[in-house]
Amino acid sequence: MSRLAMTLLILTAGFALAASFAPETSGAWKIIGQIGAGISGTGFLIALLAGRKIKFDPVLR
Repeated sequence: MSRLAMTLLILTAGFALAASFAPETSGAWKIIGQIGAGISGTGFLIALLAGRKIKFDPVLR
């Protein structure tokens, strides 16, 4: 896993925790946490797909 993917994974976890532990009276913080988790989660998936290296050996030995 690349450094970018690891950073985005940590950000996603942080935003998700912030959204889940936000007080019920502060609706704005909950929404900000959910949006941040969605954006950084999407970035994490893109970083995983972009960093994936598929080794193809046409000659099967």
